[in-house]
Amino acid sequence: MSVGSLLQRVKSHVFGPHIWTFLDHPSRTIHASCAALAGHNKWSKVKHIKGPKDVERSQVFHKLGMMIRAAVRDGGGPNPEMNRALANVIEQCKNRSMPKATIEAAINSGVKIKSSSLLYEARGPHGYSMLIEILTDNSKRTSNEIRRILNTHGGLMADGVRHNFERKGVVAVSDEDQSGSPITMDKALELAIEAGAEDVQDEEDENEKMTLKFICAMPNLHQVREKLKSLGLCLVSSDLEYIPTTTVELSDEEMERAAQLIHALQSNADVVQVYDNIA
Repeated sequence: MSVGSLLQRVKSHVFGPHIWTFLDHPSRTIHASCAALAGHNKWSKVKHIKGPKDVERSQVFHKLGMMIRAAVRDGGGPNPEMNRALANVIEQCKNRSMPKATIEAAINSGVKIKSSSLLYEARGPHGYSMLIEILTDNSKRTSNEIRRILNTHGGLMADGVRHNFERKGVVAVSDEDQSGSPITMDKALELAIEAGAEDVQDEEDENEKMTLKFICAMPNLHQVREKLKSLGLCLVSSDLEYIPTTTVELSDEEMERAAQLIHALQSNADVVQVYDNIA
């Protein structure tokens, strides 16, 4: 989203159509990302399954352990002071109350265990796209298992899906600041401009708590993170994510099937994350 577009969102929330015209900068256009609606939870209408983000505590810890191992291997070693990717994951672990001993064990295993990071492209049965992040020590086994899950639920591997996503920095914060005051979307939009973010979205996390996600260019992730922290916001996580550039609308019945497929994928031990472009 361009800086001008972000300012336009601020104007529509706070001001009349003319007051902020002088602040627009059309020459600083950045590729648009898809904004979520206020209080957005696309899985809220799913009847029999709460949603693919609703996972057991042990499974959450398992996924975080995988992310630690990947960060150790790809981000520059086991020292979080020298490895920013690892420091970001450890911050997420602490926010999820992951035991210190479990974190340390995951770091040590990241040094010892040889594994590969993979990104699978897939489509769901109703035309939506998925990117599936994998960390595995046996790529053939994992590929066969992912294909089996997709086939069972009407999906398939598909080339070219990645073009429907952009890799972005995402800083997630609580919807209350460090003093306990709620952060409105109006305020969040202003903070996004001040921090150098391109966009801000609000959505429910897996615990049905609202979070604000500030989206930025990859090189600006640390800068935006530190600025938001200095502005008194409570950080939940900061990481690189795949943000959809186009979205697909599904009916309630189709959402039910999509939730079942994504939940099945996320339940696989080698899957770190599943990104989709479902609206």
